[in-house]
Amino acid sequence: MKLLQATVSTEIASTAEHIQQVFAIRAAVFMSEQNCPYEEEFDGNDYCATHVMGRISGKPAAVIRIRYFAGFAKLERLAVLKAFRGTAVTRAVVEAAFEICRRKGYSRVYGHSQARLVGFWKKFGFKPVLRDAKLVFSDHEYVEIAVDLPPHETPITMTSDPYLIIRPEGSWDAAGILEKSSLRPATNPH
Repeated sequence: MKLLQATVSTEIASTAEHIQQVFAIRAAVFMSEQNCPYEEEFDGNDYCATHVMGRISGKPAAVIRIRYFAGFAKLERLAVLKAFRGTAVTRAVVEAAFEICRRKGYSRVYGHSQARLVGFWKKFGFKPVLRDAKLVFSDHEYVEIAVDLPPHETPITMTSDPYLIIRPEGSWDAAGILEKSSLRPATNPH
């Protein structure tokens, strides 16, 4: 595959196969390349997060995890397979994660950057959070970083269409299965 002619796409990991691909990429990057212990890489937060996958010509190439808190979202675990570093897939997964955060109403995004990668994250607008806290885990020194995003034009709120709110994660603009079921009359109204 020639990377110059490759197509880059992103999607939310929404199936068991997608999650297996997410875990495979992270294991290759963090466990294999960076010698991160399994129990530290797979820290118990994967099933309460959104994972964005980046593909190059359909092949899994990059992932990032998003977790949500009161007033901010946190980007974590950006992993790009070695063969795809320096390609558009990295920017694509970060920008897709930003768009998901914005759509969900978050304008503040926080993260932890390995100290050596702060310059990389500055390309996305992140700045170090100036606080006197030393952050070291999985044998790396980290720096807290944050970025402010512009508000989304149509964020999802409690006043959004109730069917939009129950649509699958990231597919908010397409009718979901529960919406289609509303075409049937209620047979169990009580």
